[in-house]
Amino acid sequence: MFANRKGLISWALYDWANSAFPTVIITFVFGTYFTQGIAVDEVTGTSQWGYAMSVSAIFVAVLLPVLGAIADQRGPRKPWLFFFTIVTVVATACLWFARPDKNYVLMALIMAGLANFAFEAGMVFYNSMLPDIAPNKKIGRISGWSWGAGYAGGLCCLFLALIGFIQTEEPWFGIDKIDAANIRATTLLVALWFLTFSMPLFFLTPDKKPVGVKIKAAVYSGIRTLIKTLKQVQYHKNLARYLLARMIYTDGLNTLFAFGGIYAAGTFGFTFTELIQFGIAINVTSGIGAATFAWLDDWVGSKKTIIISITALTILSSLILFIETKELFWIFGLMLGVFVGPAQAASRTLMARMAPANLRTEMFGLYAFSGKATAFLGPAALAFTTDIFSSQRAGMATMVVFFVVGGFLLWTVNEKLSASAD
Repeated sequence: MFANRKGLISWALYDWANSAFPTVIITFVFGTYFTQGIAVDEVTGTSQWGYAMSVSAIFVAVLLPVLGAIADQRGPRKPWLFFFTIVTVVATACLWFARPDKNYVLMALIMAGLANFAFEAGMVFYNSMLPDIAPNKKIGRISGWSWGAGYAGGLCCLFLALIGFIQTEEPWFGIDKIDAANIRATTLLVALWFLTFSMPLFFLTPDKKPVGVKIKAAVYSGIRTLIKTLKQVQYHKNLARYLLARMIYTDGLNTLFAFGGIYAAGTFGFTFTELIQFGIAINVTSGIGAATFAWLDDWVGSKKTIIISITALTILSSLILFIETKELFWIFGLMLGVFVGPAQAASRTLMARMAPANLRTEMFGLYAFSGKATAFLGPAALAFTTDIFSSQRAGMATMVVFFVVGGFLLWTVNEKLSASAD
């Protein structure tokens, strides 16, 4: 039984809730604050942030397929999602204590890494609910619209950060600007935002019923099922090709998300205020792209939608590496945003359509694996290249390679073959 309108809206509202975290914490505000305010210097900070995100990605890659397989044995996804939501919220709130002092480097990296891991873990259980709450012919639209809602949520949270804490002489709630307290306060804003708007899903969106399997038995059974799935990969060749392709082109996206704000600040001299303004603008174009391409997803298919998006991302990312002015960065950056949302939303849709019904959470665990198994390579390659050449441009160039290789592999996937038909 699919979700009613309230259930679907509540599910999409979770995207609205959680998008504040990657937008404000990872990409535009805290990541930049760390490199420019906490770390010894900007280049060192970029490397440290990159390595922290890499470690976080390794834990996602190793643990999430196992947890997904265990969840499939027990049935419900919402208890898992609730746990990881709370961990993300608490770890994000703890970043408030990261003062602009090199003595807080380790603490900031640990909390940011933990929050990022929990955020990604929650997405496995959230995404796996999609095929159970929406009919197949509308999955593309539901996925795309919810992703668009996510960008809108990120936009609104960034806007509040701008007017309430950053671009103001008198930050809200009597917070001053000593020790960057107004910048650090945005972490509390994100934590409260995430917690508040995620709650409707847990009350109004339907979930699978418990199957009566105890946790110990579910652990053993889940691990055995995962091992069996991996051993029988020859029966899922088409799905495996898709996961490999996504593994690679997502490395490019991860690099873009994690270091876009840092690159804008370091190479083009963006101030904190300008970063927030750019973040708001790119959230607008990304939201428009995700919502608009949602129709295309159901019309021409998820694979073609992803390929169109990756091609555009490759071209625009390459141009951004060579431009010299802040004005051109604005133009091409906002154009790039149009294709980010569709690439993500259609990837989720394609997985939902191809995954066997009895293994969906496990498959979305492998989906997370495909997004994170080599995700350490993106930030690590950027960090290493930045160190070697002492250039942020050289580091950012690594993402283009991931787009090209991933898109080429995706071309070989047969979208019409389900995993069970491979």
